[in-house]
Amino acid sequence: MKIGAYVVMVSLAAVGGAFAADLPQAPPPPPPRAPAAYLPAPQVYNWAGIYVGINGGWGWGGAKWTANTGAGNISGTPNDDGGVVGATLGANFQTGAFVFGVEGDFDYSGINTGTSSSVCSLIGTCQTGNNWLSTLRGRFGFAMDRILFYGTAGGVFGNMQTTLNGVSTTHTQIGWTAGIGAEYAFAENWTAKIEYLYANLGTGSASGTCVNAACLAVNAAGIPINLSAGLTDNLLRVGVNYKFNF
Repeated sequence: MKIGAYVVMVSLAAVGGAFAADLPQAPPPPPPRAPAAYLPAPQVYNWAGIYVGINGGWGWGGAKWTANTGAGNISGTPNDDGGVVGATLGANFQTGAFVFGVEGDFDYSGINTGTSSSVCSLIGTCQTGNNWLSTLRGRFGFAMDRILFYGTAGGVFGNMQTTLNGVSTTHTQIGWTAGIGAEYAFAENWTAKIEYLYANLGTGSASGTCVNAACLAVNAAGIPINLSAGLTDNLLRVGVNYKFNF
């Protein structure tokens, strides 16, 4: 009996092994994932390159006139405003997220003051205008992929027209400018920007003579009155640039 039971157990084991061999095998385990350090880094926008573009916007501010009447100085600041439009040329360099470079522009300007002022009333009429404006500035900013936030500062150049009783004199002025802006890369080589600049063109000089009783009362001899006009403006501009990669 013992021998018969042993034979039965061996037979069952053989049958079980054969049945298990016929069953589908478990798939092998998946390969281990690559460590994060070896995964490819996501692509970020490259701001480095030379770019050209156009810009346009609006300017507003004031022209401070000061006159020496012979009996003391008086001053007045008529407001000015007008549109600007022009061309831009610049270059960017990039180190990590930091972007720095240089930018220049040349704009036609229609910024003019009115003809009424407490100073102008002494000599008749006066007006300050500016019909071209140029800046040369450094830029330094921080890039968040396709968005660049930047600050900018440098020199501003332009003409100041002082008009006294219909007679105009043009002065070429040099001053300083500073501002902030943001730029967005909406395509591989195209960017759009918005920026604010404060521009101080310094002071130009002019002269005039009395034409009304109030002025003649303190300057009966008709001595020419020395005047100065200082022009400051705020510029809000938008622009589109095309970039050539380094």
